[in-house]
Amino acid sequence: MPNPLYTCPEFTLYPDGVEQGKMRAECLSSTRLRSNYGDTIHDDRDPRTEWEMASDIPEGASYSSDQPLVDALFNLAREEAHRNVEADGTLRTGAKWAGVWTRDVSYSALLAFAIHNPEAVKTSLRDKVRRGRIVQDTGSGGAWPVSSDRTTWVLAAWEVYQVTGEREWLEEIFPIIQATLDDDRKTLADPETGLYRGESSFLDWREQTYPRWMDNTDIYESLCLGTNAVHYRAHYLLAEMADILNKDAAPYRETAESLKQAINDRLWLLDKGYYGQYLYGRDHMLVSPRFEALGEALCILFDVADAEQSASIVERSPLTPYGVSCIYPQIPDMPPYHNNGVWPFVQGFWNLAAAKAGNGAALEHGLAAIYRSAGLYLSNYENMVAESGGVMGTEINSHRMLWSIAANLAMVYRVYMGMEFRADGLYFAPSVPKSYTGARRLTGFRYREATLDITVSGYGQRVKAVRIDDRPADVAFVDGKSTGHHTVEIELDDKEFTYDAINRVDNQSSLPTLWAGRVGEVLQWSRVVGATHYLVYRNEELFHQTSDNKCQVDPYAYASYQVAGMDAEGQEAFASEPVLVTPVVHVFQAEGYAPAARVEESVEHYTGKGFVELTREENREVKWEIEVEEAGTYLVDFRFANGSGPVNTDNKCAIRSLTINEQYAGAVVFPQRGADDWSKWGHSNAHRVSMKTGANTILLHFEEWNHNMDGEVNRAFVDYMRLTLVED
Repeated sequence: MPNPLYTCPEFTLYPDGVEQGKMRAECLSSTRLRSNYGDTIHDDRDPRTEWEMASDIPEGASYSSDQPLVDALFNLAREEAHRNVEADGTLRTGAKWAGVWTRDVSYSALLAFAIHNPEAVKTSLRDKVRRGRIVQDTGSGGAWPVSSDRTTWVLAAWEVYQVTGEREWLEEIFPIIQATLDDDRKTLADPETGLYRGESSFLDWREQTYPRWMDNTDIYESLCLGTNAVHYRAHYLLAEMADILNKDAAPYRETAESLKQAINDRLWLLDKGYYGQYLYGRDHMLVSPRFEALGEALCILFDVADAEQSASIVERSPLTPYGVSCIYPQIPDMPPYHNNGVWPFVQGFWNLAAAKAGNGAALEHGLAAIYRSAGLYLSNYENMVAESGGVMGTEINSHRMLWSIAANLAMVYRVYMGMEFRADGLYFAPSVPKSYTGARRLTGFRYREATLDITVSGYGQRVKAVRIDDRPADVAFVDGKSTGHHTVEIELDDKEFTYDAINRVDNQSSLPTLWAGRVGEVLQWSRVVGATHYLVYRNEELFHQTSDNKCQVDPYAYASYQVAGMDAEGQEAFASEPVLVTPVVHVFQAEGYAPAARVEESVEHYTGKGFVELTREENREVKWEIEVEEAGTYLVDFRFANGSGPVNTDNKCAIRSLTINEQYAGAVVFPQRGADDWSKWGHSNAHRVSMKTGANTILLHFEEWNHNMDGEVNRAFVDYMRLTLVED
């Protein structure tokens, strides 16, 4: 067999005509690639087997190295980045996805686009502001606050400031971020855990990452790793901005530190050496021990994890053969997308985290995942099947995907060149695995008012020597006030990374989620094929382990039970829907406390004599003045319907505020439950509140921070309020 054209420990491309399984590709030059991979398809009509850089690409920084494949893929990413700039100056999400999406453009900016095209990022971020607040895109149950990762915008906006140094931009974004975070605090903060509620960041196809019993109310109540890492970082950055602008930073710094502590207290899995996916359940919340790649990477990059934790995460996290999968283990009987998928942008963040943690093996594995896909498919696709590394078979996909392009560019800017932008200037901390050794040059790079030619030679992470404009320097740094042309030469010490161990695993699925129920004193559940035993949780604590499918419980004490199957490899499945023992429950019909809505024939299955309609104009305040015989801690929730949109998209989640005896308790969320279906009733999120003996006042009211993303339609039917005694 001929010598390979390009090789590293994880990935080999052979010259055209030599078969290596189905992976055959040829790098003809730094601007031309050829692939004979059979599944290379941009759409059903246009199979693409060769790429040559177009002549209309604007001049920009030029990259060259001793790895011609990397050079070519950098140029491919440059071309695709140019194609994704729309006529209005915004960044298109992908070849098949028009428009700006908040999280897509924000993660893309954080990876590379704030460096590559800061003006397009600024234009795109401005496009995602309404009412002086950041827009949460259409999503589960009607978007925000079920989906709550709009604060990725903050990370992107700050990165633009770091790159450009423009104080005017900082002054523009500060009030937007401040108003957004203040609304989030009133709506998302969970007093029990100190975490923020809302769907896993970017993992917004509910069946792909949650058990099927969870509805959108449950997803709102979940406390997710990646989402909380983003909220931590957003508050930390707002405090940094406040310091620069001479404003009060203390409240935001305090919230940031509280979130950081809560993430480590509630989500760190000591036995696994990485964080859990999220807390889920209802009144009592379990930690899902599934691995979630983006959240883990963000915790490393944002310093939520300390150095010891970071090293452990990268070394012990499960890595499938074709890259880091979004979650692990996979959910059974679920087609590839977020589940059973490798996403280049997630891989990009994982690679940055691996470099920061000093793990060369993880970085090489991750670089191969990005280059394998782009090299064989001649485009930066959105996602690949974890089992095969291919794009065929994924539920939804697009070539020329913005954040995949960003991941490719980031490997040059942030890994090989080691660029770190700060307000005072540009710092360099390259990370080059041994298999990528040699010289690499980035010439004509525009940084503020300067033009830089940057050279990095050797391999490793420790800098042996630096020269700035042919003069020795102590630090690889370019002052942010520099003008004109400058050269930066960095020589690495040719020593291996500090860590090189990773946890390679075969791609696997967990057991299915089981069903559980109670009859009298017996909790029982369905048996699952492949389960060695079952874990029974009571009020989030492990209560019982058994190979049987039933156990005794106390039917007279309030409790929440969940059951999960365990397989022979020690992988725990999702736990069952909570089985609640609720000896004391009081129901108060809404129509007894506000005018009943006119009942249409199409509305069915309500209780009592009717229900109350909530809109921005009608019943902005509903007051329950009730008598309570027994003081104690109660759960307060509401039976509701919301037919303003489907369960999986749109932006009309209804939101109200809850006040108990003149004390604000938090937000009550009424997610969409089906388009035009006002007979599909469910329960809102519940709040734990203290009730006194005798008269109590419960107020459900609309406030300024209860505006949803639609801005106009904020509608729900309320059937009744429910009080459940949990502690006396």
